[in-house]
Amino acid sequence: MRNFDPTPLFRGSVGFDRMADLMDRALTADPVQPSYPPYNIEKVDENGFRISIAVAGFTGDELSVEVKQNLLVVSARKAEDTVERTYLHRGIATRAFERRFHLADHVRVNGATHADGMLHIELVREIPEALKPRRIEIARAEPSAQLVQASAA
Repeated sequence: MRNFDPTPLFRGSVGFDRMADLMDRALTADPVQPSYPPYNIEKVDENGFRISIAVAGFTGDELSVEVKQNLLVVSARKAEDTVERTYLHRGIATRAFERRFHLADHVRVNGATHADGMLHIELVREIPEALKPRRIEIARAEPSAQLVQASAA
């Protein structure tokens, strides 16, 4: 199998380090992605997103949501159960987990809620005014003196 080396693509570019890191992560990532806990990512509106993670069996105190640079880390660790239980069937997984989501530039976490076994994380993309498209007015140039004389002759 051939390996793809994107290094020549980055020689003539400036400021695309994050894109290079993202491509590098995608190309070297483990093909087996963890499937626990299941989650959804939905687009709420043009600049709003929601990540919903099924966290049945965890309380709000056992969940942690952190943002480090452009990395959202959701983790949970079950507290020790003080009550002795005998299960005939145990189908609700309450094992510890850590789920990571890479956030794009200008995406920030707006808040998180935990209800009915679901953790909802609200995200919003806030594009700075300097990066928003703007219309440039084109001024009319005064005709040069030479053109005015040439057309008069």
